[in-house]
Amino acid sequence: MAQQRRVQLSTQRPTSTVCVLGTELSLDVCGSAPKDAVAFHVQGTPGVKLYVVHETQSVKLPSSVGRWPLAAGAEVLLAMDALSKDVGDEKVRISYFGEAGGVPMGRAMLYLTCVDISLDADTSRSGAVSRTLLDKATWTWGPDGHGAILLVNCDRDDPKAETVDNHDTAVRSYADLKDMSQMVLRTRGPRTIFTGHRLLLHVDFSDADKVGVFYGGNSVALEEYKHVLGGSKLAYAVKPSRHQEESIFYVEGLAFPDIGFSGLVAFHITLLESPEKVPGTGGLLETPIFTDTVVFRVAPWIMTPNTAAPLEVFVCSVEDNEDFVAAVGALAEKAKCRLTVCPPLENRQDRWIQDEVEFGYVQAPHKTFPVVFDSPRDRGLKDFPVKSILGPDFGYVARQAPEGASSLDSFGNLEVSPPVTVRGKEYPLGRILIGSSFPRFGGRRMAKAVKDFLIAQQVQAPVELFSDWLHVGHVDEFLSFVPAPDRKGFRLLLASPSACYQLLKEKQEEGFGEAAMFEGLEGVPKPTINEILANEGLRKFNNYVQVNMLVLGRHLGIPKPFGPLVGGQCCLEERVRALLEPLGLTCTFIDDYFSYHVLSGDVHCGTNVRRKPFAFKWWHMVP
Repeated sequence: MAQQRRVQLSTQRPTSTVCVLGTELSLDVCGSAPKDAVAFHVQGTPGVKLYVVHETQSVKLPSSVGRWPLAAGAEVLLAMDALSKDVGDEKVRISYFGEAGGVPMGRAMLYLTCVDISLDADTSRSGAVSRTLLDKATWTWGPDGHGAILLVNCDRDDPKAETVDNHDTAVRSYADLKDMSQMVLRTRGPRTIFTGHRLLLHVDFSDADKVGVFYGGNSVALEEYKHVLGGSKLAYAVKPSRHQEESIFYVEGLAFPDIGFSGLVAFHITLLESPEKVPGTGGLLETPIFTDTVVFRVAPWIMTPNTAAPLEVFVCSVEDNEDFVAAVGALAEKAKCRLTVCPPLENRQDRWIQDEVEFGYVQAPHKTFPVVFDSPRDRGLKDFPVKSILGPDFGYVARQAPEGASSLDSFGNLEVSPPVTVRGKEYPLGRILIGSSFPRFGGRRMAKAVKDFLIAQQVQAPVELFSDWLHVGHVDEFLSFVPAPDRKGFRLLLASPSACYQLLKEKQEEGFGEAAMFEGLEGVPKPTINEILANEGLRKFNNYVQVNMLVLGRHLGIPKPFGPLVGGQCCLEERVRALLEPLGLTCTFIDDYFSYHVLSGDVHCGTNVRRKPFAFKWWHMVP
């Protein structure tokens, strides 16, 4: 339905106004009628389409009826479908008649100027801004959905900058502009019309702290781009160029979806009529006569699962772990992905990089880039994400735990599944998995700020799993995903102490009860299979084997179990190979033993992997 605006007329003086292409004007024929008038006649120039609304019916003019009764509810509607060449070049005249008919008692004259005003964005999600018949003021999900998308500009394109790009109000590089979404204001028609009218670009107060808008006029020079909207700036008066019909604005996101913010942001362009043009205003007020609106959704932060192709492996170099770093480097080379080593000066002897950060990405039709999510853990690695990961086309986001961080706020407690279907509902980007405690029994939980953030992204609906029974309490201690060539395309691996005990029992019955763990390691107890099976305390502890591993495509880095040796081979390694290698996976067992673990180190939490984004576009899903 077209926008409609009511126009007051006068028989004392001519009225002039603007008609925006695609809108309708409702003429108040009764309000301007002389006291004793009982009928009216209306006619217009060829560029004006006229309709008389009488007794709930709309009649297009010209018609066989010459005069219309001035009954209550009588109305004249007009529209224009061609731009004016000059101000006031189209007219409508309304003549009023008394009971006797004959000569008109009075005439009301309306001069019209037709202009085109449109605020557009990439609502079709094609990667380019174009005019469309889609409803720009709404945003819908799904493959047939529509609505523009905005990226949080959280990278640092200028190496000299001290923080992320959206923490200031300057455009520092052309790369910075490319992270932003374009919003195009189109104005067509006689340019002199804007001397008596004002165009105002504005944003709702509730959205102003979520976005920033930059405008450089017709210049391509960076220094000409000024911050015009967002923060404390709620409106900007646009001065259309005399020579160009388009004004291009660049929009950046300042905040991710979160509790209290759905991610939707609306921008409006309003045409204001000056006071002297509006009878009865006393020259004090501008009157809005047209508004166009476009809605953006801020792109969510998206995690990537183990089954996604690896791009870069991160590992910390700490005291006495040279062999471990070398083994991870060799595995990364096999998987053909980059290796980044965090040196001791940057990690401050904190090896647990998986616990400190999680890698994900943001995506819009025009741009995709990785974003590192910094946990509230903040130990030795707390400065590493900002100092060494944040950079050009590599963003950063963080959440804190005001109530104090627990072990469950480390991101070893944050995983995501591959794409799944649950009870008929599809999750094409998988589901986030976080460890927690039983709701009615207290215990540790992930910080509310982190959990609220994950839920608000909408595209990877989180699932809470009971992990508080573990000393550390991370979900990555008992589950992992690996790629597979069949069925769902992956396997979920669950740690099973009972399966381990069953294997050891089998080897005991085969006569290998004296086979020992940790052969070749010095200064370490070497329990035999018989001793392990007889140790009821260890059995009750129920934390014998963890499923932690490094998944780089088809290459798996698995903590070396160090026995027991049966026939010269580690029976635990052989059982793991028998399970995984038929899936086309290559198993590499890495020595990551640290004395404070019971029987194993931690390949997974001592490494972290940036992975390839999903091929699936998040806006095609229906949360």
